[in-house]
Amino acid sequence: MAAAAGKKDSSIKLVLLVAAWYAGNTFYNVYNKKASKMIHAHWFIAAAQLAVGMIWSIIMWATGMRKAPNVTAADIAACIPIGLCMCIAHGGSVLAMGVGAVSFAQIVKACEPVFAAIVGLLVPPADVKAPLAYAMLIPIVGGVGLACVKEGKGIDVNMEAFMYASIANLAAAFKGKLGGSVVKGLQGDKSKNMDSANVYAVNNIISFLFTVPMVVYSELPTLKEDFNAAAEEHGFSAVLLNIALSGFFFYVYNEVAFAFTAQVGAVTSSVLNTAKRVIIIVVSAILFNEAMDRNTVIGSAIAILGTFAYSLASHSKPAAKKKTA
Repeated sequence: MAAAAGKKDSSIKLVLLVAAWYAGNTFYNVYNKKASKMIHAHWFIAAAQLAVGMIWSIIMWATGMRKAPNVTAADIAACIPIGLCMCIAHGGSVLAMGVGAVSFAQIVKACEPVFAAIVGLLVPPADVKAPLAYAMLIPIVGGVGLACVKEGKGIDVNMEAFMYASIANLAAAFKGKLGGSVVKGLQGDKSKNMDSANVYAVNNIISFLFTVPMVVYSELPTLKEDFNAAAEEHGFSAVLLNIALSGFFFYVYNEVAFAFTAQVGAVTSSVLNTAKRVIIIVVSAILFNEAMDRNTVIGSAIAILGTFAYSLASHSKPAAKKKTA
């Protein structure tokens, strides 16, 4: 009875984690797009979103609601490449959705397995997938290509959004490649208090520190003018609220995603991450009146199904060899 009750509680917890993950990600994309339409300082928005998460983590540690991490300078140094990749991946995503449609950015981001496969092969130690996994990259690329072909217009691509989304994909691929062993090492040492939530929190802070120079370099000269213009047109509280809410939901959905992956493993997490894109594409198309013609719908469906198949194939275990008599 106790075992059955424990299994039921665990199942309920996983369902709640998935619900929080999907809801957080959807709300993040909605509020991020609203903020981006109000103020065209996208690196500032990205930095502010990370700052919200950083403040949340510090409050959790300071109040004792969560154990503070016990990391050394060497541990932080090991996390720096992960934080840099997180900065580029997040900034690229915000820029892609800022200059283009959310649905288009999500369709391009469905190509992330292509970048992960290439990085996995080129960056040692080589991560060689099953042949079927590489075959599934064809429908991913083909689906994204079809989504870019508009009926009666031919190829119609927002190249700026495509470039930023692709940069985000590349950074995410490097983050996964470089961060796997570091994260396992930190989580394996219980004295460091580096569970999935604290691993994400520490890397979020490092990511924020890398984002600040990008704001200074690309937007600082016009930031005050842009913010005042946005506040005058939309209201100061509305601008601030959309940025704050997008930052809160960004942090929540990422922390929950880390926790969910730790519970169920990479395969289930990858599959559900694929399904998540469908929800975001549909919601953004409805809320922001983003055009979804036949080729876009069919192409995005092919790409997302290809991503789903790649997730399964890339984590499949090779069949055991039969012993000969």
